[in-house]
Amino acid sequence: MTKTVNVAIVGGGLMGREIAAALQRWPALIDHPVHPQLTAVCDINPAVLDWFDQIPTVTRTVADYADLLADEAIDVLYIAVRHDLHHQLYVDTIRAGKSLLAEKPFGIDGSAAEAIVAAVAANPQSFVRCSSEMPFFPGAQVALNYVRSGALGRIIEARCAFLHASDLDVDKAINWKRQARYCGEAGVMNDLGLHVWHVPLRLGWAPDRIFGVLQDIVTERPALDGGRERCDTWDNAVLHGWVSRDGYSFPLTTEMKRIEPGEKNTWEFEALGMGGGVRFSTKNPKRVQVFSLVDVPGGGREQVWSSLDAGSQSVWPTVTGPNFESGFSDAILQMLAAFLAEREDALGERFGCATPNEAAATHEIYRAAIRSHETGQVVRLGG
Repeated sequence: MTKTVNVAIVGGGLMGREIAAALQRWPALIDHPVHPQLTAVCDINPAVLDWFDQIPTVTRTVADYADLLADEAIDVLYIAVRHDLHHQLYVDTIRAGKSLLAEKPFGIDGSAAEAIVAAVAANPQSFVRCSSEMPFFPGAQVALNYVRSGALGRIIEARCAFLHASDLDVDKAINWKRQARYCGEAGVMNDLGLHVWHVPLRLGWAPDRIFGVLQDIVTERPALDGGRERCDTWDNAVLHGWVSRDGYSFPLTTEMKRIEPGEKNTWEFEALGMGGGVRFSTKNPKRVQVFSLVDVPGGGREQVWSSLDAGSQSVWPTVTGPNFESGFSDAILQMLAAFLAEREDALGERFGCATPNEAAATHEIYRAAIRSHETGQVVRLGG
């Protein structure tokens, strides 16, 4: 029998609306063990809450998230608020016994992340994961499973990137994501980083060395009062790391960029090995490229890059025809499906959302990248 789960959203902005819309598409999933319904929304801006009036299951809107924590009928909270607020809201939610799908980063810095992880350990009744939807594209899953199959052999190198051009306009007004006191010292790494580290960390590719190349490109932006204000977060970050496994090391490059001309929310993954390789980019969401060595008539072997179409199916099966294309909203639905299935211990070996430990581990990587950039030296992690 399908279990009903009551969901509340804290933060009714862009991602809050995306989550709400995905929940309305739940019947697209086949045989999912949970039936979630959005029952409450919290935001300090009453105008934001008006949007949720169109969802009939939403029976409560509040300005204080503590009201939701005290509501015994609410099972799960999705929280999407300013980064510097994560620590308090996440810990309070966990201690209240609610399950939590948290937006990245997992706290504004390492100490905040450690406090959240400690709260999770002390409150096992609270199921907690961190949001990272891009790896739930079907093509990303094909690429991930290809690596897991061992087809690459000895890995030569890997790369994962999340690329925007959202800050290319120098006249774009400043907001909290461009101010370190709200976004954190890690800047763009806090904002986009978990998207690029989710898959490598799940594959066991935690780096033991990092060299960071960070850029603060636009140093001031228009303020709301008509003046100019310091923009003190990193706009772009490229991290060159070394991963040690199976008795050898290989380079792993991650890119997090708010200023990458020509890009709109592009997620890319590539891994190359002595036996094979794979590439995927959301810029062409159907196509997955696979490298292999093939026997040719007359003897010998040749190198071949071939392409396949990934279709619509990802982690959880849907009613969508397998030949249809998948997009960002579908990835959000798949992330929610994975989160709620794992909460019911029904996900099995399928790909799941980022764990608290994975999310917290990114902060050590970001600290190393900042230290490397400041010193011009490679920084070792884990000791």
